[in-house]
Amino acid sequence: MIPVWVYFIAAGIVFCAIMAIKTGRDERREENEMIEREGEVYMQRLEEKKEEKKEEKKAGERSFG
Repeated sequence: MIPVWVYFIAAGIVFCAIMAIKTGRDERREENEMIEREGEVYMQRLEEKKEEKKEEKKAGERSFG
């Protein structure tokens, strides 16, 4: 007959494995969300720079025209 404490140890190992998998998924999801937000900020900055260059080009053409 197997002692009861062996069942508790096995259950603890299974519980820890499940929690490790769950935590890993949550961390990956948070990391992906953070990367996506940073990407959106980067794209906004690129658009702003593009608009600034466009405005500078228009201003330059006006001064020569």
